[in-house]
Amino acid sequence: MRSAAVVDLEAVRVNVRALVASTPAAVMAVVKADGYGHGMVPCASAALDGGATWLGVAMLEEALDLRAAGFACPILAWLWTPDEVAALEQAVGQGVDVSVSARWALEIVQAAVAATGRVGRIHLKIDTGLSRNGSTAADWPALLTLAAAAEARGEVEIVGIWSHFAYADEPGHPTIAKQIARFIAAIEVAAGLGVHPQVRHIANSAATLTLPEAHFDLVRPGIAIYGLAPVAGDFGLVPAMSLRSHVALAKRLAAGEGVSYGHQYTTERPTTAVLVPLGYADGVPRSGTNRGPLAINGKRLTISGRVCMDQFVVDVGDLPVSAGDEVVLFGSGRDGEPTAQDWADAVDTIHYEIVTRVGARVPRVYLNADPAAIVSTL
Repeated sequence: MRSAAVVDLEAVRVNVRALVASTPAAVMAVVKADGYGHGMVPCASAALDGGATWLGVAMLEEALDLRAAGFACPILAWLWTPDEVAALEQAVGQGVDVSVSARWALEIVQAAVAATGRVGRIHLKIDTGLSRNGSTAADWPALLTLAAAAEARGEVEIVGIWSHFAYADEPGHPTIAKQIARFIAAIEVAAGLGVHPQVRHIANSAATLTLPEAHFDLVRPGIAIYGLAPVAGDFGLVPAMSLRSHVALAKRLAAGEGVSYGHQYTTERPTTAVLVPLGYADGVPRSGTNRGPLAINGKRLTISGRVCMDQFVVDVGDLPVSAGDEVVLFGSGRDGEPTAQDWADAVDTIHYEIVTRVGARVPRVYLNADPAAIVSTL
């Protein structure tokens, strides 16, 4: 292949096994955004093989795609709008758990229940300090009361109460203890109103790795299952993705030649320039211009000049590089190649974005998978 994102599904299994072993709580593997760019369905399967018992996604259509792929385990979808009535009805009809943060959402779930004849499985979300989704503390008692009444009528099942951290990736940050206290208070308010969920959950990857007091009944690791740690430390995680390409052309340039659009790079001496057929349309950050790291034939190098839509250039000096030689933009780092974290450091972002943005033109090639699913595309 010209280029590929190679995903080792055994790494996903290994990471999930480690996470499962680290907690008495159940594990929800978060596979939203096409498994953080790794491939939702193959990674969901590998995560369940590794011991996860839940799957988590952001969007309703992601949950429906998982159901269509044959996943019968509990699946939670948490981000939807009043315009998604038809999708919500399908989700309720297929036993997908949905998050409810406000009265309007509960009412749409109730309407879906009436249309499908199936009890709606809901997780009530409390905003404990992230200030994104979730009920405010002021609105929480009213939401609980309405949900409890709907449960008493057999319309819904209150499966969970949940929240999300703002600063769990900075262990010791004062907001962490404050959010845990607010979460516990919200659970106590619920109990006082007769609401006793099956699972309580607030722990993301960072909290799963560093905050056992936040594990409650269920943890929701996302980036960690793909082998990337959201906090500093050695947690034994194995990066699952390697982004690879091949040299499309190698040629000699004279000293003083401008390279790529805008001549953001100029050769200082006679040198060999090589062309790599990946660009910002494939997820290579344009901000990687003159900064993005990579390896060719085991040698660490840097992108030379502007990253284009489909390609970029690398000044390799006098290294013996030919068309067809392999290029590794990032991988596990075990063989000296850059990692997703190296790329994140180079372009001032987070490794989540580096792996998730790998584009649709880049085939996903799966190692340690069912042979029928060796190659997939987004």
